[in-house]
Amino acid sequence: MTLRYVGRSIGHRSLGRRVVLGLAMTAAALMAQPAAAQFFWSPPDFSTPPLTDAEATTALGLPGATAAEVKAGLVWNLRAALNVAALQCQFEPTLLSISNYNAMIAHHDAELDAAQTTLLGYFQRTVGKGKPGQMASDQYGTRIYSGYSTVQAQRGFCQAAALVGRQAIFAQRGTLNDVARNGLGSIKKSLVLAGEQFYGDPGRSYSLTLPSFDPKCWKKGKMLPACQLAWNQKIGVQP
Repeated sequence: MTLRYVGRSIGHRSLGRRVVLGLAMTAAALMAQPAAAQFFWSPPDFSTPPLTDAEATTALGLPGATAAEVKAGLVWNLRAALNVAALQCQFEPTLLSISNYNAMIAHHDAELDAAQTTLLGYFQRTVGKGKPGQMASDQYGTRIYSGYSTVQAQRGFCQAAALVGRQAIFAQRGTLNDVARNGLGSIKKSLVLAGEQFYGDPGRSYSLTLPSFDPKCWKKGKMLPACQLAWNQKIGVQP
């Protein structure tokens, strides 16, 4: 048997409209606010000014690079950073690190291919044609990947990389170098451990004080009084 809703009063219609309007206003308010941080109540400030060509040649390790080679280096470093994030940041799925990286590769494939070719040309020019240049290019790729890997500062890195990754997937084709110029500084800054702006990083700054495990301090599994007293003094326990 099929049930049909037949009667619909003005009161129900008005209530429905108010509910829809309320939901729309709530959604608009949420959309107007910045994205909530996954790891911090008040995230560390990773903002940096855009990299100039001179700053980029130093930050990217490409001395003597031309303007075109700097653009290529920016693009390739951004690819490396977001690739590392896709591998290291899976512990927080809401960052979308994997899907952001895959979307960036698909959306900016032409610029990425051109960047790789330009960078190879840089090393062929500065190191040597043929095998020397290719080897230097391969070593450079390995080096920059390692440079974006972090353990202690992983939370900040993952947050910063996710933000730049979202910018990358919405950028127009051919402008990935601009995203990198504006965002790589913040990603590099995030590699230094930083905690809450208000509360610091109490969890990671905690240190455990252990008693002495010198055999002289123990007898039949129990700590001797002198060593117990020394340990109490270390941890601030009053006698």
